[in-house]
Amino acid sequence: MSRVEAPQGTQAVVRALRLLRAFTLQEPQLTLGQLSSRLNLKKTTAHRLLLALESEGLVARDPMRSTYHLGSSMIALGSQALLTSELRAIVRPTLERIALSTRESTTLEVLVGDHMLILDGVKGRHLVSASLEIGMSWPAHATSTGKCVLAHLPKASRDHILSLPMSRCTEHTVTDPDVLRAEFEAIRESGFAVANQQLELDFVAVGAEFRDPFGDVIGAISVGGPASRFTSARVRSLGAQLRSEADELSKGHVHRSK
Repeated sequence: MSRVEAPQGTQAVVRALRLLRAFTLQEPQLTLGQLSSRLNLKKTTAHRLLLALESEGLVARDPMRSTYHLGSSMIALGSQALLTSELRAIVRPTLERIALSTRESTTLEVLVGDHMLILDGVKGRHLVSASLEIGMSWPAHATSTGKCVLAHLPKASRDHILSLPMSRCTEHTVTDPDVLRAEFEAIRESGFAVANQQLELDFVAVGAEFRDPFGDVIGAISVGGPASRFTSARVRSLGAQLRSEADELSKGHVHRSK
């Protein structure tokens, strides 16, 4: 596909966008010197652009490290783009089918940084069911969806996320990278992940990842509810069901821009 040329007079805009795109999962924090060098910009020019981006919340500066990283407004923009994507329409029937058969709440979630963003969901039919808030995000290491996505990421990306500080949501939350790595191996073998009261007490969720036509993981589906209904036997049954549904999504060629 041919690249669209930027209109004349928009050089500053193009440079600012390239600054934003310089931040990656592998290098989420960069210094002024690194940014100016990689984009072949004078430090004064890069600094001026960063100040403008910082004023709009698109980048933030860590004064302790003298580095910059993507800001909260950038995350909000990314979330808005995700919320309007076709992925929701494609996965929605699957969520409704799982919710109907299990009577539990189901979600579609994607990885944004080191958190899982709830892109869509269907409320369970039980009187006591997991609540849903589209657009909410949770630490990936404490969720079933996050763990199954992390388990299938490229090693470099996975190791980077595991190197970040991990919050302890409950007494059951696993924050030891080595313990998580061992769990990821088990997830790859079983085909699904379980978060047993690791995000919230008395809440259990089962998740399975799905892929695009290129074989890359792009999201995960989950079913969750009170621990009293999620016995070991039922968790295994739900895991098999989610694995089957996720495989069908992958075979159905869920698309992603590349």
